Amino acid sequence: MRLYAAIDLHSNNSVLVILDEEDRVVYERRHPNELPVILAQLAPHQRDIQAIAVESTYNWYWLGDGIWNILGMTIMYEAGDMSRFKKAGNFASYARCVGSSRWSNGKKKGEGNRKNGNKYLGWAFVEAAHYAIRYNERIRSFYQRKQARTNKIVAIKAVAHKLPRACYHVLKE
Repeated sequence: MRLYAAIDLHSNNSVLVILDEEDRVVYERRHPNELPVILAQLAPHQRDIQAIAVESTYNWYWLGDGIWNILGMTIMYEAGDMSRFKKAGNFASYARCVGSSRWSNGKKKGEGNRKNGNKYLGWAFVEAAHYAIRYNERIRSFYQRKQARTNKIVAIKAVAHKLPRACYHVLKE
C-alpha cells in the first residue's frame, strides 16, 4: 500500500497525518516536537511511505528520509551558488545572522538594513540552532555560556551566527 505523510510544525508540537492512496486517514495525532517520538510513529509505515510533506512557518517542503533534513535542504536551495560570497562573513550577513549596526570612528551611528538578505535562511539557521542546542553537547555548552552572560535570544543568535559560517565552508566545496 502506498502511503503519504504530512507534518504540520508548530512551536512546541507537530501534527502527524498519514494518508493512503485514496486519501483515507491511516494515522493522525499531535506529538511533541521531539525527533525520536515522530520517527517512532513513522517507523511502522516506513516501507510504504512514498513522500513526507512538512508545513513550516513559511513554506511546504518535501522530505525523503528524515525530519531535520529539511533544514539542510532549505539552506542549500536558498543559499544558491556559494561562489557569489567572498567570505564566510558575507554569507552569514546574507543569512541575516549578523547585527545591522553602522559604526564610524568607534562610535555607533545607527542601525539599518535589518531586512537585507534572505529571511528564509535566517529562519532556517535559527531553527538549526535550536536543534543543535538540543542534540549537540559542544553547542549546548557554548549556548549556556552565552546565555549566562546575556539572554536567550542573544545566545540563540550567537549559535545561529556560527552555523552559516560553518555551512559556507561545506557548501563552498
